[in-house]
Amino acid sequence: SRPGTRAVAAYRGLAGRLPRIDRFVRGRVDPARIAGLPLTLIVAAALYLLFLLGGIVEEILEAEEILRLDRRIGGWFAPLREGPPVSLFTMITRMGNMEALVAVCLVTTAFLVAFRRRAYLVSLWVCVVGTQAATWAGKYGFARDRPDFVTEVTAQSASFPSAHAAGAMAVYGFLAYAIARDLPSPRARFQAAYWTSILVALIGLSRVVLSVHYASDVAAGFLVGGFWLLVGFAIAEFARERRNRTDDT
Repeated sequence: SRPGTRAVAAYRGLAGRLPRIDRFVRGRVDPARIAGLPLTLIVAAALYLLFLLGGIVEEILEAEEILRLDRRIGGWFAPLREGPPVSLFTMITRMGNMEALVAVCLVTTAFLVAFRRRAYLVSLWVCVVGTQAATWAGKYGFARDRPDFVTEVTAQSASFPSAHAAGAMAVYGFLAYAIARDLPSPRARFQAAYWTSILVALIGLSRVVLSVHYASDVAAGFLVGGFWLLVGFAIAEFARERRNRTDDT
Protein backbone atom coordinates (compact mmCIF):
# COMPACT_ATOMS: atom_id res chain seq x y z
CA SER A 1 0.00 0.00 0.00
CA ARG A 2 2.93 2.36 0.69
CA PRO A 3 4.10 2.52 -2.98
CA GLY A 4 0.47 3.06 -4.01
CA THR A 5 0.08 5.89 -1.53
CA ARG A 6 3.26 7.51 -2.83
CA ALA A 7 2.03 7.19 -6.41
CA VAL A 8 -1.29 8.86 -5.54
CA ALA A 9 0.51 11.66 -3.73
CA ALA A 10 2.87 12.15 -6.67
CA TYR A 11 -0.06 12.27 -9.10
CA ARG A 12 -1.90 14.84 -6.99
CA GLY A 13 1.19 16.97 -6.82
CA LEU A 14 1.64 16.78 -10.59
CA ALA A 15 -2.05 17.52 -11.17
CA GLY A 16 -1.77 20.58 -8.97
CA ARG A 17 1.12 21.92 -11.04
CA LEU A 18 -0.38 20.97 -14.43
CA PRO A 19 -4.16 21.42 -14.11
CA ARG A 20 -4.81 21.51 -17.87
CA ILE A 21 -3.12 18.18 -18.44
CA ASP A 22 -4.98 16.77 -15.44
CA ARG A 23 -8.33 17.90 -16.89
CA PHE A 24 -7.40 16.46 -20.28
CA VAL A 25 -6.48 13.06 -18.82
CA ARG A 26 -9.58 12.93 -16.67
CA GLY A 27 -11.70 13.81 -19.68
CA ARG A 28 -10.19 11.00 -21.74
CA VAL A 29 -11.08 8.36 -19.14
CA ASP A 30 -14.55 9.65 -18.22
CA PRO A 31 -16.94 6.74 -18.95
CA ALA A 32 -20.03 8.96 -18.85
CA ARG A 33 -19.21 10.88 -22.06
CA ILE A 34 -18.62 9.53 -25.55
CA ALA A 35 -15.69 11.96 -25.83
CA GLY A 36 -14.18 10.34 -22.75
CA LEU A 37 -13.33 6.67 -22.25
CA PRO A 38 -15.49 5.32 -25.13
CA LEU A 39 -13.73 7.53 -27.69
CA THR A 40 -10.35 6.73 -26.16
CA LEU A 41 -11.01 3.00 -26.61
CA ILE A 42 -12.32 3.49 -30.15
CA VAL A 43 -9.27 5.51 -31.17
CA ALA A 44 -6.92 2.97 -29.57
CA ALA A 45 -8.65 0.12 -31.40
CA ALA A 46 -8.59 2.01 -34.71
CA LEU A 47 -4.88 2.75 -34.37
CA TYR A 48 -4.21 -0.90 -33.58
CA LEU A 49 -6.08 -1.97 -36.73
CA LEU A 50 -4.03 0.49 -38.76
CA PHE A 51 -0.86 -0.93 -37.20
CA LEU A 52 -1.88 -4.46 -38.19
CA LEU A 53 -2.83 -3.32 -41.68
CA GLY A 54 0.53 -1.59 -42.05
CA GLY A 55 2.23 -4.86 -41.17
CA ILE A 56 0.33 -6.72 -43.88
CA VAL A 57 1.08 -4.00 -46.44
CA GLU A 58 4.78 -4.19 -45.60
CA GLU A 59 4.70 -7.95 -46.12
CA ILE A 60 2.84 -7.56 -49.41
CA LEU A 61 5.50 -5.16 -50.68
CA GLU A 62 8.19 -7.71 -49.84
CA ALA A 63 5.98 -10.25 -51.64
CA GLU A 64 7.74 -13.59 -51.50
CA GLU A 65 7.33 -14.76 -47.89
CA ILE A 66 3.67 -13.82 -47.48
CA LEU A 67 2.88 -15.17 -50.94
CA ARG A 68 4.27 -18.55 -49.96
CA LEU A 69 2.18 -18.49 -46.79
CA ASP A 70 -0.94 -17.46 -48.73
CA ARG A 71 -0.46 -20.32 -51.18
CA ARG A 72 0.05 -22.78 -48.35
CA ILE A 73 -3.15 -21.62 -46.66
CA GLY A 74 -5.02 -21.77 -49.96
CA GLY A 75 -3.84 -25.34 -50.44
CA TRP A 76 -5.50 -26.38 -47.18
CA PHE A 77 -8.90 -25.76 -48.78
CA ALA A 78 -8.26 -27.66 -52.02
CA PRO A 79 -10.54 -30.58 -50.96
CA LEU A 80 -13.47 -28.14 -50.69
CA ARG A 81 -13.16 -26.91 -54.27
CA GLU A 82 -15.43 -29.44 -55.89
CA GLY A 83 -18.95 -30.71 -55.44
CA PRO A 84 -21.45 -29.38 -52.86
CA PRO A 85 -18.93 -27.24 -50.88
CA VAL A 86 -18.40 -25.06 -53.96
CA SER A 87 -22.14 -24.43 -54.26
CA LEU A 88 -22.39 -23.64 -50.54
CA PHE A 89 -19.48 -21.19 -50.49
CA THR A 90 -20.64 -19.60 -53.76
CA MET A 91 -23.96 -18.83 -52.09
CA ILE A 92 -22.16 -17.42 -49.05
CA THR A 93 -19.79 -15.28 -51.09
CA ARG A 94 -22.72 -13.66 -52.92
CA MET A 95 -23.78 -12.12 -49.61
CA GLY A 96 -20.63 -10.01 -49.87
CA ASN A 97 -21.18 -8.92 -53.49
CA MET A 98 -21.55 -5.21 -54.16
CA GLU A 99 -25.17 -5.71 -55.21
CA ALA A 100 -26.05 -7.46 -51.96
CA LEU A 101 -24.25 -4.90 -49.80
CA VAL A 102 -25.91 -1.96 -51.56
CA ALA A 103 -29.31 -3.61 -51.13
CA VAL A 104 -28.66 -4.13 -47.41
CA CYS A 105 -27.56 -0.50 -47.04
CA LEU A 106 -30.66 0.82 -48.80
CA VAL A 107 -33.02 -1.35 -46.78
CA THR A 108 -31.21 -0.38 -43.57
CA THR A 109 -31.48 3.30 -44.52
CA ALA A 110 -35.22 2.94 -45.12
CA PHE A 111 -35.73 1.28 -41.73
CA LEU A 112 -33.64 3.90 -39.93
CA VAL A 113 -35.73 6.67 -41.45
CA ALA A 114 -39.02 4.86 -40.78
CA PHE A 115 -38.14 4.24 -37.12
CA ARG A 116 -36.71 7.76 -36.66
CA ARG A 117 -33.22 6.60 -35.89
CA ARG A 118 -31.59 9.15 -38.14
CA ALA A 119 -28.62 9.46 -35.80
CA TYR A 120 -27.27 6.37 -37.56
CA LEU A 121 -27.72 7.51 -41.16
CA VAL A 122 -24.61 9.65 -41.58
CA SER A 123 -22.46 7.17 -39.69
CA LEU A 124 -23.72 4.25 -41.81
CA TRP A 125 -22.84 5.91 -45.09
CA VAL A 126 -19.53 7.32 -43.86
CA CYS A 127 -18.62 3.78 -42.82
CA VAL A 128 -19.68 2.28 -46.16
CA VAL A 129 -18.23 4.95 -48.46
CA GLY A 130 -14.99 5.16 -46.47
CA THR A 131 -14.57 1.39 -46.64
CA GLN A 132 -15.16 1.25 -50.38
CA ALA A 133 -12.87 4.20 -51.09
CA ALA A 134 -10.02 2.72 -49.04
CA THR A 135 -10.52 -0.73 -50.53
CA TRP A 136 -10.46 0.37 -54.15
CA ALA A 137 -7.56 2.73 -53.53
CA GLY A 138 -5.67 -0.31 -52.24
CA LYS A 139 -6.65 -2.40 -55.23
CA TYR A 140 -5.47 0.18 -57.75
CA GLY A 141 -2.46 1.14 -55.65
CA PHE A 142 -1.05 -2.37 -55.17
CA ALA A 143 -2.49 -4.06 -58.28
CA ARG A 144 -1.86 -7.48 -56.75
CA ASP A 145 -2.60 -10.47 -58.96
CA ARG A 146 -5.24 -12.89 -57.79
CA PRO A 147 -4.60 -16.58 -57.19
CA ASP A 148 -5.32 -19.03 -59.98
CA PHE A 149 -9.07 -19.49 -60.45
CA VAL A 150 -10.08 -23.11 -59.90
CA THR A 151 -13.88 -22.85 -59.69
CA GLU A 152 -16.56 -21.13 -61.75
CA VAL A 153 -16.27 -18.07 -59.46
CA THR A 154 -13.90 -15.47 -60.94
CA ALA A 155 -13.19 -11.74 -60.52
CA GLN A 156 -11.75 -8.96 -62.65
CA SER A 157 -10.36 -6.45 -60.14
CA ALA A 158 -7.05 -6.63 -58.31
CA SER A 159 -6.75 -8.91 -55.32
CA PHE A 160 -5.60 -6.72 -52.40
CA PRO A 161 -7.54 -6.01 -50.23
CA SER A 162 -10.71 -8.10 -50.46
CA ALA A 163 -13.71 -5.88 -51.16
CA HIS A 164 -16.04 -8.67 -50.05
CA ALA A 165 -14.33 -8.93 -46.65
CA ALA A 166 -14.12 -5.17 -46.15
CA GLY A 167 -17.69 -4.52 -47.27
CA ALA A 168 -19.13 -7.36 -45.20
CA MET A 169 -17.32 -6.16 -42.10
CA ALA A 170 -18.53 -2.58 -42.57
CA VAL A 171 -22.12 -3.18 -43.69
CA TYR A 172 -23.13 -6.20 -41.63
CA GLY A 173 -21.08 -4.98 -38.69
CA PHE A 174 -22.87 -1.63 -38.66
CA LEU A 175 -26.24 -3.32 -39.10
CA ALA A 176 -25.52 -5.51 -36.07
CA TYR A 177 -24.50 -2.42 -34.09
CA ALA A 178 -27.68 -0.54 -35.05
CA ILE A 179 -29.81 -3.51 -33.99
CA ALA A 180 -27.88 -4.40 -30.84
CA ARG A 181 -27.44 -0.84 -29.53
CA ASP A 182 -30.99 -0.65 -28.21
CA LEU A 183 -31.61 -4.29 -27.35
CA PRO A 184 -32.63 -4.67 -23.69
CA SER A 185 -30.37 -7.52 -22.57
CA PRO A 186 -26.63 -8.23 -22.81
CA ARG A 187 -27.44 -11.74 -24.05
CA ALA A 188 -29.44 -10.40 -26.99
CA ARG A 189 -26.66 -7.93 -27.86
CA PHE A 190 -24.07 -10.69 -27.68
CA GLN A 191 -26.10 -12.92 -29.98
CA ALA A 192 -26.48 -10.14 -32.56
CA ALA A 193 -22.72 -9.55 -32.52
CA TYR A 194 -21.88 -13.27 -32.47
CA TRP A 195 -24.00 -14.34 -35.43
CA THR A 196 -22.95 -11.32 -37.45
CA SER A 197 -19.31 -12.21 -36.78
CA ILE A 198 -19.96 -15.75 -38.01
CA LEU A 199 -21.53 -14.41 -41.22
CA VAL A 200 -18.68 -11.98 -41.88
CA ALA A 201 -16.07 -14.67 -41.18
CA LEU A 202 -17.79 -17.10 -43.55
CA ILE A 203 -17.88 -14.49 -46.32
CA GLY A 204 -14.16 -13.93 -45.88
CA LEU A 205 -13.48 -17.66 -45.75
CA SER A 206 -15.49 -18.20 -48.92
CA ARG A 207 -13.10 -15.97 -50.87
CA VAL A 208 -10.15 -18.17 -49.92
CA VAL A 209 -12.02 -21.45 -50.40
CA LEU A 210 -13.14 -20.37 -53.88
CA SER A 211 -9.58 -19.26 -54.70
CA VAL A 212 -10.46 -15.72 -55.71
CA HIS A 213 -8.43 -14.16 -52.87
CA TYR A 214 -5.40 -14.91 -50.77
CA ALA A 215 -5.81 -15.11 -47.00
CA SER A 216 -3.83 -11.87 -46.58
CA ASP A 217 -6.28 -10.09 -48.91
CA VAL A 218 -9.14 -11.15 -46.68
CA ALA A 219 -7.31 -10.19 -43.48
CA ALA A 220 -6.55 -6.74 -44.91
CA GLY A 221 -10.18 -6.36 -45.98
CA PHE A 222 -11.36 -7.12 -42.46
CA LEU A 223 -8.96 -4.52 -41.06
CA VAL A 224 -10.06 -1.85 -43.54
CA GLY A 225 -13.73 -2.54 -42.85
CA GLY A 226 -13.09 -2.73 -39.11
CA PHE A 227 -11.35 0.66 -39.08
CA TRP A 228 -14.24 2.39 -40.84
CA LEU A 229 -16.72 0.51 -38.68
CA LEU A 230 -15.09 2.10 -35.63
CA VAL A 231 -15.35 5.50 -37.32
CA GLY A 232 -19.05 4.83 -37.85
CA PHE A 233 -19.48 3.84 -34.21
CA ALA A 234 -17.89 7.08 -33.04
CA ILE A 235 -20.06 9.26 -35.30
CA ALA A 236 -23.22 7.41 -34.26
CA GLU A 237 -22.46 7.67 -30.57
CA PHE A 238 -21.75 11.40 -30.80
CA ALA A 239 -25.06 11.84 -32.63
CA ARG A 240 -26.91 9.84 -29.96
CA GLU A 241 -25.33 11.87 -27.18
CA ARG A 242 -26.25 15.15 -28.89
CA ARG A 243 -29.82 13.96 -29.44
CA ASN A 244 -30.16 12.89 -25.80
CA ARG A 245 -28.93 16.30 -24.63
CA THR A 246 -31.49 17.97 -26.91
CA ASP A 247 -34.29 15.77 -25.59
CA ASP A 248 -33.32 16.57 -21.99
CA THR A 249 -33.58 20.28 -22.64
